Amino acid sequence: MSIFTDRPSTQAIRRRTLGALCALTLMTTVGLSVCNLAQAESNTVLRIGYQKAASTLVLLKAHGALEKRLKAQGVEVKWAEFAAGPQLLEALNVGSVDFGYVGEAPPVFAQAAGANFVYSAYEIPTPDAEAILVPKDSTLKSVADLKGKKVAFNKGSDVHWLVVALLKKAGLRYSDIEPVYLAPADARAAFEKGAVDAWAIWDPFQAAAEKQLQARRLASGVGAVSHHQFFLSARPFAEKHADVLRIVLEEVSREGQWIRANTAQAAAQLAPIQGLDPDVIEVGLKRYAHIFKPVDAQVLEEQQRIADTFYELKLIPKKINVSDAILK
Repeated sequence: MSIFTDRPSTQAIRRRTLGALCALTLMTTVGLSVCNLAQAESNTVLRIGYQKAASTLVLLKAHGALEKRLKAQGVEVKWAEFAAGPQLLEALNVGSVDFGYVGEAPPVFAQAAGANFVYSAYEIPTPDAEAILVPKDSTLKSVADLKGKKVAFNKGSDVHWLVVALLKKAGLRYSDIEPVYLAPADARAAFEKGAVDAWAIWDPFQAAAEKQLQARRLASGVGAVSHHQFFLSARPFAEKHADVLRIVLEEVSREGQWIRANTAQAAAQLAPIQGLDPDVIEVGLKRYAHIFKPVDAQVLEEQQRIADTFYELKLIPKKINVSDAILK
């Protein structure tokens, strides 16, 4: 028998080596995959819904301070833009958003639709930041003149409540006007074409219409509404991640302080994002307070009044208890 018979062939050695390397590679790949999966599962994702007009959140996103702070906590931040509050809360209702900033009416409509959210904070009253506008040459002189007229506004938004409140103050009923439900961009187009008689809108779109179209204020929210703005959170997220929301609200407050101290600079930074002139944006910024506080009993009472009124007008399908949307 040849002395080479018991020795493995060079080809066999190569096969064994290749097999060992493949096994090692597979084990390494599986190990890394398991590690990556565990890491992915341990990371928290915060999905923030915002509107282009929500200057505080827009600047918070642009400055990146929140991402830097939350990264150390293993939290990833994702942003999603919406045309207005009602659209944002639809996303929250279906579980696509964890946190957002809206006006006083959208939470009422959302709660009536079964959205599972909680009030996290509010902005102190800013009634001058919304108004009903009419064309510069309009013959309408007061809210009472809106009887029988077409008024454009985003259904379920804060200006929906503005319209209702101003009509009541003027001795009119909601049924006395013809509501035309349009998102801000479409409402402005209709306003410019003369397809509607008036337009209820908030800043900075209000300030833009005043400057660019010479639109005239028929009435602002002053003396009629508080025009609170709210930070809302999906209840499951709020219950599980109170520490994350605390950091978010701290950074929001810091951003608000910066805007108040650097309004012109803030306007300049917002200009390319919002597509408006800095001077227009500055007017709008000055009409907001940028001061945020925990929701209190008085604010909830005002929200309840809005909810009760909307139910009476059959704008929402059922009565709601606003305090149910508070984390106990």
